[in-house]
Amino acid sequence: MKIPTTLKHKPVIVSENYGQVDGRYAPDSDAKGLSLGLAQWNDRGKVDISAKVWRHTGGKWSRQSEELPLHRVLDLAILVTSSMVHFRESYRHEDLYDPENPVLDRIGLQGDAMTVAVCTDNERIKEDIRLFSQALSDDGELIGERLRTLSGLLKEMGY
Repeated sequence: MKIPTTLKHKPVIVSENYGQVDGRYAPDSDAKGLSLGLAQWNDRGKVDISAKVWRHTGGKWSRQSEELPLHRVLDLAILVTSSMVHFRESYRHEDLYDPENPVLDRIGLQGDAMTVAVCTDNERIKEDIRLFSQALSDDGELIGERLRTLSGLLKEMGY
């Protein structure tokens, strides 16, 4: 499906067949495309790049399409991988985490650190963390394929 170019986000690099590879939602995904382009919030003289997930209802482009600055896309990838590291060993804890120490990691970024922690404010955390862990396990093949691809590309770039 062709991504619109007349809206505020200006696509530069696109994947217009994303609905065919959108994990377990493929091929019936409402996420029809991904793009990297000029952000919709750009002001005159200031240019930011953003990533956008283009969602389509079947009749029109959805207001639920999401646009994120690139660093936030990468921060989400860091959050996912840090979580996966935790869940590899989480079976060691009765509640899949240590309630006395819910901080899983502190990842240095920009002179500070991004804290990765179990959300202990969630009143149903014991149930939800088990559901999360199971879903992460169930999607292991899908996520693993993407992580291997990302790893290969990062190595190709010298990282």
